[in-house]
Amino acid sequence: MTITAQMVKELRETTGAGMMDAKKALTEVKGDMEAAIDWLRTKGLAKAAKKADRVAAEGLVAVAVDGATGVAVEVNSETDFVAKNGEFQNMVRDFAQSALAVDTLDALRDAKVGAKKVSEVLTDAIAKIGENMTLRRMVKVNGDSVVSYVHNAAADGMGRIGVLVGLKGKDNGIGKQLAMHIAASSPLALNEAALDPAIVERERTVQTQKALEENATSAKPKPEAVIQNNIIPGRMKKFLEENTLMGQKFVMNPDISVEQAAKDAGVEIVSFARVAVGEGVEKKEEDFAAEVAKTLKGA
Repeated sequence: MTITAQMVKELRETTGAGMMDAKKALTEVKGDMEAAIDWLRTKGLAKAAKKADRVAAEGLVAVAVDGATGVAVEVNSETDFVAKNGEFQNMVRDFAQSALAVDTLDALRDAKVGAKKVSEVLTDAIAKIGENMTLRRMVKVNGDSVVSYVHNAAADGMGRIGVLVGLKGKDNGIGKQLAMHIAASSPLALNEAALDPAIVERERTVQTQKALEENATSAKPKPEAVIQNNIIPGRMKKFLEENTLMGQKFVMNPDISVEQAAKDAGVEIVSFARVAVGEGVEKKEEDFAAEVAKTLKGA
């Protein structure tokens, strides 16, 4: 497979690795981007990368809460200019309110905003504003109490990152702090049990290979039993602490975990959602100069 400059650039931006290291990694794994990231990590040349770091899209996430239920709705647009449009913001806010009464994205598309279905309102907005738009996601969270938070709000209740936290017990102010923590730390799951087993296994494979390679070049190699029974479990414990909400150090007080912070406040976190605009959507990079040149040539 031909390794292109764009592939090398993408891998460098994702991992922070040098150009030659990125090219070598892609060559070794025949252009597989995910495998190249793992290859660089086993060599100690890249940090763990989340897909959210490599994606881009525009639009807004709106949050709405009604008692024990909270919802976050993402509507994408082609440019960030549209996200500043008052009509677009009102539409997204209306969608979030409608989402409180339904349970699925398809049901939300059929829900009513005034006399029209959500899907019809969106179609009308596309025609009026002149950009393609997508009602992409709806996430619901339940609990005895639900707290919402929007990071860098573009308008009331909406912005680029929306967070919901479902609590067992009455919120006494800890909810917003927990939501702010989630916005900043982006945990992958509530706890180890909720973490995707494939993610855990992939990390274990990377850490095992990395430990073995480090040991092979060490001046004082350790017995394989030490690697398997001590080093790798220790690294996996750290991975779980850093990537599960309950295990993370609480940003408001790094001396304790989030789980302990909630316990000290007399509540239990039962669910959460962190929705960032554009997560998982690869946005094509446009070379403006090339586009202009192409237009002038009449291509």
